[in-house]
Amino acid sequence: MAISGECFCGQVSYEISGRLRDARSCHCSRCRKAFSSQASAYALVESDEFQWVRGAQQLTSYVSNAGFGFQFCRNCGSTLCGTFNGEVHGVTLGCINGDPEIEIGYHIYVDSKAVWEVIPAGVTTFGGPLVEASD
Repeated sequence: MAISGECFCGQVSYEISGRLRDARSCHCSRCRKAFSSQASAYALVESDEFQWVRGAQQLTSYVSNAGFGFQFCRNCGSTLCGTFNGEVHGVTLGCINGDPEIEIGYHIYVDSKAVWEVIPAGVTTFGGPLVEASD
């Protein structure tokens, strides 16, 4: 059964014919700003297993100098997926419908987390260098 996801307003939707992998939560300042949250919740996909079902014309993109980026619904602003060199390489877990049958495996850049965030005890974490929100 395919995994499906959509934006907040429902104008953009996608399907993934394969399985999600390598789910993580990133706490760097860049992800906090991109996801408007304390961290990202993100999993990788194979680009050939991902397809837009509805509303691809509603997408807008942000791409960094290094070729990494995100695609958003231009109507509601939901961050739907991450891209690398123009190809979808991962999805935001918050936009998935139903149970994606994956769990966050680890938390990265926790040394850069917001001062008000508390990381739960017992989760796998990696510190990493401080990442500032600039491009």
